[in-house]
Amino acid sequence: MGCSWAPTPGSQASQVPPKLLYLTPEAGTMVTWVAGQEYVVSCLSGDAKPAPDITILLSGRTISDISANMNEGSQQKLFTVEATARVTPQSSDNGQLLVCEASSPALEAPIKASFTVNVLFPPGPPVIEWPGLDEGHVRAGQSLELPCVAQGGNPLATLQWLKNGQPVSTAWGTEHTQAVARSVLVMTVRPEDHGARLSCEAHNSVSAGTQERSIMLQVTFPPSAITILGSASQVENKNVTLSCVSKSSRPRVLLRWWLGWRQLLPMEETIMDGLHGGYISMSNLTFLARREDNGLTLTCEAFSEAFTKETFKKSLTLNIKYPAQKLWIEGAPEGQKLRAGTRVRLVCLAIGGNPEPSLTWYKDSRTVTESRLPQEPRRMQLGNVEKSGSTFSRELVLVTGPSDNQAKFTCKAGQLSASTQLAVQFPPTNVTILANASALRPGDALNLTCISVSSNPPVNLSWDKEGERLEGLAALPRRAPFRGSAAARSVLLQVSSRDHGQRVTCRAHSAELRETVSSFYRLNVLYRPEFLGEQVLVVTAVEQGEALLPVSVSANPAPEAFNWTFRGYRLSPAGGPRHRILSSGALHLWNVTRADDGLYQLHCQNSEGTAEALLRLDVHYAPTIRALQDPTEVNVGGSVDIVCTVDANPILPGMFSWERLGEDEEDQSLDDMEKISKGPTGRLRIHQAKLAQAGAYQCIVDNGVAPPARGLVRLVVRFAPQVEHPTPLTKVAAAGDSTSSATLHCRARGVPNIVFTWTKNGVPLDLQDPRYTEHTYHQGGVHSSLLTIANVSAAQDYALFTCTATNPLGSDQTNIELVSISRPDPPSGLKVVSLTPHSVELEWKPGFDGGLPQRFYIRYEALGTPGFHYVDVLPPQATTFTLTGLQPSTRYKVWLLASNALGDSGLADKGTQLPITTPGLDQPSGEPEDQLPTEPPAGKSSVPDPSRLPKGWDLLVFDPTCSACSHSCLTI
Repeated sequence: MGCSWAPTPGSQASQVPPKLLYLTPEAGTMVTWVAGQEYVVSCLSGDAKPAPDITILLSGRTISDISANMNEGSQQKLFTVEATARVTPQSSDNGQLLVCEASSPALEAPIKASFTVNVLFPPGPPVIEWPGLDEGHVRAGQSLELPCVAQGGNPLATLQWLKNGQPVSTAWGTEHTQAVARSVLVMTVRPEDHGARLSCEAHNSVSAGTQERSIMLQVTFPPSAITILGSASQVENKNVTLSCVSKSSRPRVLLRWWLGWRQLLPMEETIMDGLHGGYISMSNLTFLARREDNGLTLTCEAFSEAFTKETFKKSLTLNIKYPAQKLWIEGAPEGQKLRAGTRVRLVCLAIGGNPEPSLTWYKDSRTVTESRLPQEPRRMQLGNVEKSGSTFSRELVLVTGPSDNQAKFTCKAGQLSASTQLAVQFPPTNVTILANASALRPGDALNLTCISVSSNPPVNLSWDKEGERLEGLAALPRRAPFRGSAAARSVLLQVSSRDHGQRVTCRAHSAELRETVSSFYRLNVLYRPEFLGEQVLVVTAVEQGEALLPVSVSANPAPEAFNWTFRGYRLSPAGGPRHRILSSGALHLWNVTRADDGLYQLHCQNSEGTAEALLRLDVHYAPTIRALQDPTEVNVGGSVDIVCTVDANPILPGMFSWERLGEDEEDQSLDDMEKISKGPTGRLRIHQAKLAQAGAYQCIVDNGVAPPARGLVRLVVRFAPQVEHPTPLTKVAAAGDSTSSATLHCRARGVPNIVFTWTKNGVPLDLQDPRYTEHTYHQGGVHSSLLTIANVSAAQDYALFTCTATNPLGSDQTNIELVSISRPDPPSGLKVVSLTPHSVELEWKPGFDGGLPQRFYIRYEALGTPGFHYVDVLPPQATTFTLTGLQPSTRYKVWLLASNALGDSGLADKGTQLPITTPGLDQPSGEPEDQLPTEPPAGKSSVPDPSRLPKGWDLLVFDPTCSACSHSCLTI
């Protein structure tokens, strides 16, 4: 029902419609209510004239319990209306709209405001969907899946499973489209689940309580095991009593007995309550044991109609005991002689018997067992009992020993037994030597007694010392263990120090067994130290190396101390910076020097006395040259010894050797010299000394200790002066205008030093004249004098100067002419150095340069080709040149001339031509055969044909009418 208001007089003159509705709860929201509970809803209209009618609807139904209040509006003559309704929602209202609707004459259509209602309500009761018709009936081992479903509810139901009131599953799922909650319980049924109560509970947040659906389980289960109580083993012809008991089952099972395929009737059957609501069945059986029943299967079987597809059994195998029928031994015949160490096989055999006979072996009265200790020899091998049909056997394999002699070997199987006896021959089981004294000294008497403990047959005893036979005294034989015989024999010795450590051997020999057993007694003779024959008396060492002075001494007891003395000083036993006394007594030295050379005294001592020895240390060291006369002088033609004296150890006859030092291998030969060596002195003796033998010699001394010694000595061969006469130095040119200077070079060889004197035109030169200056130079056997003449005057100084070189052995001189500046002299000695198909290398000696720098030109022609070719030599003052551009297999003629600023020289070698033939391309290049200059051909034109010159070549024409070659006579 809505709320309406009558209009006031004059209200129709002007009407104002309401524009808004204010809804509480707020319009447009989702409002959650619980079903069955009362809620208040208010709706307020805006300013309106006349006051509107308000209606509230839920799920399309008008709410009847509503009240309204009209109030003045915000302006005069306007009104607001507030309507309040009480609402009790139901589950069917869930998700529906609650609408506030206002109508007024001023509105063409009502205005509305609404919100959605979310109604919470409890779910329906849970339902368990049991598979099959027999609810609650299951079988042990069955996998059970139980769905539980709860319809409706907002929110949907929460489900859980309980077993006997304890939660077992809290997992569930929901299907919102069908408004269903579902939970499935999965379990494997066990016997202990019998009588269990399974419950499914459903509830949600607005449930008044938990709704539950339960099922009681009825479990069918078979017995988990069948047990037979009692022993299936019995002696024949006695009763066997057994009980068969089943584990708990539901329903109960019946029991029956089978022996082989024969059913046996029980004496008594009993049913008892079991676990989990089940039952226990028990059946008792008694029957007579017979030999023919041995090995048959006795079975107890449980069965029930509830378990028709299953069989439950328990079986035993009957073991009926009865004794063996026969027992005997097979092996070596009694009385046969067996040698110790013989392998003997004894076999014990028995027929029948249950249990199988154990067949136990005895030696005399003791049970035979194998040795289990690894250090004991495996003398017996005891086999296992073996079966073949109804026959049982057990083997005993033994390696016979002394203890087996006349021993009784017995095999037993229950009350049955069989025996055999062995006859064993054996050498002595032990040979022992007894002495009347333990500590001996040289000269003492020692009595030794040898005892052979036991043997079969008896043995003969004998003595020897390190292979030397000794006579002894025998005792009478007597009985011994293992039914053998014992023997004894004595010997008397007088000992010395040489006997210490030697073995005195007793041998027990059995002729019948052809075997000997030995034992020895080692002599212990106390004596003072004695140096042995192998004691080293001389030790060699190398300087800066190590030395070991060994000790070969024999003593008993061992020496207590080794004392070493050197040159009256005792070496510290604790060692020093360069020595150590080893435990063996040896003296170890290191960083040995020649001062350590000499005799070392060794003193050894023990409780029995002392001994001494002298050892010499011979220290070898590398040679050192102590004396070497440098220089050693001799006159030409005389004799002299180059003496080399060394300090070395050892001094060897061939340790001296000599070398001559020099670049020319031919000059290094010492074949014409005598080598003499005596002790620490070596000599190189030179007879009829020659100038060529002068130079440096090396004395080399090698005594086998590195490094060899080397000493350098110069041999000076004294000879009279020999002045050099080189062509370029026989003339010196200078301008004679008193403005130039000239230097005259005079060089001579000679030993000892040379004194130079100068003369001019035979008159001694006054060196006090300031225009003359002399400088003298000495270098070994070469001496030079340089005379410089200042302000050369043609009138005074163009003369013949003579240089005289003098020493105590003689003199020599040379003439040097001071001349005016002129054209150069022709070069000389033109020759070929090497040839190739396209080139030739030339060499020559320059002539006097005329006092000016000179240069050289080469003129050449090819035979058969007219004209000469001219080539400048570069660099200008070179004395070798390679002429290129030649043709293979071609003959050439070559001339050489020199030139300076004043003109040209004549042709070299007085104009003699040098013939050359180049090799072919297929011929090897290299040094030519000797090609000597030849005279120029007579009547041959010297002017070549210019048309035949190669392109790019210049033609130089020589005018033969010129009296001398000069550039003015050359036409290009």
